[in-house]
Amino acid sequence: MDHPIKIGFVGFGEVNSPRPLIERKCRLAVEALQAQGLQVFAAGPVSDEADGASEARARQELESADFDLLVVCLAGWIPSHSVIDVIAPFKHQPMVLWGLTGEYVDGRLVTTADQAGTTALRHVMKQLGFRFSYVYDTPNAPFAGAKSIRIASEAAHAARRLRSARVGMMGWRDMKLHATLYDGILLRRELGVEIETFEMLEIAQRMEVQPPAEIARIADQLIQTWVSDKPLTVSILEPSIRLYLAVMEQVRLRGYEAVSLIDVDGVKKLMGFTPAAAMMMLSDLGGLATIPENDVLGSVTQLIVRYLTGQYAHYMEFYEFFDDRVLIGVPDYVPAAATEGKVQVRLTKFGNLAEGVLNVSKVKTGKVTLCRLFEEGGSYQMHVVTGEAVSPPAWEEAGWEPPAPQLPSLEVILDGPVEDFAQKVLGQHYILAYGDQRQELADLCRMLNMEVI
Repeated sequence: MDHPIKIGFVGFGEVNSPRPLIERKCRLAVEALQAQGLQVFAAGPVSDEADGASEARARQELESADFDLLVVCLAGWIPSHSVIDVIAPFKHQPMVLWGLTGEYVDGRLVTTADQAGTTALRHVMKQLGFRFSYVYDTPNAPFAGAKSIRIASEAAHAARRLRSARVGMMGWRDMKLHATLYDGILLRRELGVEIETFEMLEIAQRMEVQPPAEIARIADQLIQTWVSDKPLTVSILEPSIRLYLAVMEQVRLRGYEAVSLIDVDGVKKLMGFTPAAAMMMLSDLGGLATIPENDVLGSVTQLIVRYLTGQYAHYMEFYEFFDDRVLIGVPDYVPAAATEGKVQVRLTKFGNLAEGVLNVSKVKTGKVTLCRLFEEGGSYQMHVVTGEAVSPPAWEEAGWEPPAPQLPSLEVILDGPVEDFAQKVLGQHYILAYGDQRQELADLCRMLNMEVI
């Protein structure tokens, strides 16, 4: 993670429980969270004194802190009103209800009835509308819940980053596609992401004034880095480099973390070259999440996966369904982070479109998660599937200049039936993350009141 994850922590134990024991359990819980790499701000343990002073002190301490997630830690039984009095002002924050556990002393279990406290609270907190996960420890695995809390905290951190995320769109609705449309007000209200459209004319004007020395420097870098079937020259790369530099000016001006460019109806049709090389530079040199064709919700899905995992979260689209797997690939580029070995490019053309630089790299294999955000009936949901990605056999997309290239692609052997996936599929673009990210995505969706299908 490139941003530290901050955790608020408040522990609870009944006034009649031994105070040193409650304090020790809370201290060890904080240390377990810190061992997970989390920054923890801990309010002193709360007990249910009649005057409410303990609750008031904890509220004041927490109000002075900045955190992504609040851990409500029960080190023992406590009446639920005491807990609710403390956490009510933070109802807008994601939370974890964490029940600690007893310990064996001389072969005998000594408990402060931690789960009496959590079971009295779980349904109440749900009824009151708190957004939380419930984690409990067992005597044979004390403080094991810290790992689950770390995963939940990553989701909370991602949700918080989404609230200030800004995505740049050059152009609008490439190829008049329907699957890339979105409701800007709904997206801002529910997830916090702001989509800004900028004009291709503005970028074209900026392209004309890019410094030749910077163009030459980047061209030399690419020539040294990319492996090509034909010699790469400054003149071949120059249009793409100018586009990259012009878009990056807009990125720095507006603080975009992701961009999408109008592709077929824009760069290819009006500028006369393919944007694949520019998209590769925006991803690999600019560090941005990138997706073509003005795919707004695809772009937001990329940010979600990137915030959760730190991965580049590249897009892929579907070419064929088989009995137990799907063939996915891209007709333009994948980020360098997803390639097996060096970036491989080829000068070629598709149909009547202009010749340009096409990425033909091999793509990394292994366990993968495919996901996409979508809107249904005024609310957002997430489709998530997992599978094993393997290198595909020889195949080609008809229409490429002979000899046809093998596009960057994978066969994904799904963990569930292809038929089940096919009947839920939401569009041609899905975002790929390496590893099984279902739990992380589920935690985030829970915090954002989104259903996972």
